[in-house]
Amino acid sequence: MPKSDIEIARAAKMKPIKEILDRLNVPDEPEAFSPMGRHIAKINLEYLDKLKDKKSGKLILVTAITPTPAGEGKTTTSVGLNDGLNKIGKKSIVCLREPSLGPSFGLKGGAAGGGYAQVVPMEQINLHFTGDFHAITSAHNLLSALIDNHIYWGNKLNIDVRRVSWRRVMDMNDRSLRSIIVDLGGVANGYPRQDSFDITVASELMAIFCLATDLKDLENRIANITIGYTRDKKPIHAKDLNAQGPMTVLLKDAIRPNITQTLEHNPAIIHGGPFANIAHGCNSVIATKAGLKLADYVVTEAGFGADLGAEKFLNIKCRKSGIKPDCVVIVATIRALKMHGGLGKDELKNENVSALKKGLVNLERHINNTRKFGIPVTIAVNHFITDTDKEMKTLLDFCKTQGVKASKCTHWSNGGEGTKELAENVVEICKDNQTTFKYLYEDSLSLFKKIEKIAQEIYHASEVVADTKVRQQLKDFEEKGYGKLPVCIAKTQYSFSTDPNLKGAPTGHVLPVREVRLSSGAEFVVVVCGEIMTMPGLPRVPAADSIKLNNKGEIEGLF
Repeated sequence: MPKSDIEIARAAKMKPIKEILDRLNVPDEPEAFSPMGRHIAKINLEYLDKLKDKKSGKLILVTAITPTPAGEGKTTTSVGLNDGLNKIGKKSIVCLREPSLGPSFGLKGGAAGGGYAQVVPMEQINLHFTGDFHAITSAHNLLSALIDNHIYWGNKLNIDVRRVSWRRVMDMNDRSLRSIIVDLGGVANGYPRQDSFDITVASELMAIFCLATDLKDLENRIANITIGYTRDKKPIHAKDLNAQGPMTVLLKDAIRPNITQTLEHNPAIIHGGPFANIAHGCNSVIATKAGLKLADYVVTEAGFGADLGAEKFLNIKCRKSGIKPDCVVIVATIRALKMHGGLGKDELKNENVSALKKGLVNLERHINNTRKFGIPVTIAVNHFITDTDKEMKTLLDFCKTQGVKASKCTHWSNGGEGTKELAENVVEICKDNQTTFKYLYEDSLSLFKKIEKIAQEIYHASEVVADTKVRQQLKDFEEKGYGKLPVCIAKTQYSFSTDPNLKGAPTGHVLPVREVRLSSGAEFVVVVCGEIMTMPGLPRVPAADSIKLNNKGEIEGLF
């Protein structure tokens, strides 16, 4: 019997994608979808446009406690919940982000779920999939090439080479590219200047891709990208270089959402993939809205803990798209909560109710934070075989004291059968319609006040620390008409603070703002805090060390 994720995925007998689409009543017509092989398809925007007047289904947002090396299983739970909803007779779709090659070859591994709660074909999804990320990378770097080319051929726009803010990207972890010099080699190659790379999933173009509502909106947002400034600090936009047309051409196929299936042959839309610790961490608006028109329930996830992904989903994605969740599921594991209670990873296999109780403050913080948005919450306890009955009872009893229902979930080993209780609970919450959704802050609040609001209300920081240069940049953004934009805070995912070693639910810490970046096309302001990097590095022993083809030509070592 297969045991590893990749063995389970490889043993799956997938159905032709047409059968999956049949269940969603998507007609077998070229105008409706385009097959990308036997098991994947892209849904055409023309077909989705015909569904715009159809009633939308219920939206369930899956988030989690603060991540630890012990694992939480947010994607696995999202897939399992989708299977569970279908198991109890509901028409449900799961909407996920596409995995980045950076984590796949770096530290985290793949992002297609795990055990018997996976989306397939797992290997293809975790690698190049349908090429969307390559298209985004190419379109992004086309703008970089156009900028340097414009400077080389006379610089009619008077771009200050010291103030080019548009960085290059690649979908791989490479710390060596964080700060570089380009255009070396003499006059034939242009004017030497400092440049840098971000990982593709942290790029503004990825954010635009995921927030755009259609091709025209995509093109308009690209046009509004601020690429740099003149010597007198006048902003230069992508439209000044006529870049929006060719960049949109490169994205015309990528913008169509991808549909595939779970191991239980339930539909899964996988599209877009910004990181939540350095971007807004949600799949595309187009994909989510497509799911809401095609099914009665849509399960979607937001990256990392609720303080990052869920906060950005609710304050940025919902604000820009007009959607709102009917229910939030917070994923927790006893293992991770014991780490928040002070245990090391090698101590987790032994029962320790005392450490669990200490770590519950992290879950409590996330519950209270989510309630500030006026959305009902339920807890999914992702079960591990080392969890004891006493530990499970302690966690379930704690959730009762918080006024939330918790469900023991065994989807990793049992698929949708292991999440039927959670699915029933989610359906009941959606039926009660208790949502009184509200944003954490109003558009009219100043940019710095918005940062303070998140720092104090979500992170429980005592203050925000920023130098004069950062504060002046925020004022400049406001003077240029960007004061009503939401803020996207980039910080470590491992703590409510900017110290990744500070577990549990710290209070009284400060939020140090290192820099701010205007994303005028995506329509938010990125706030970089602490030591977080928008181009990650590889660990001492990267996952790539174990990834290879065996003698059968099969991939080994991928998640």
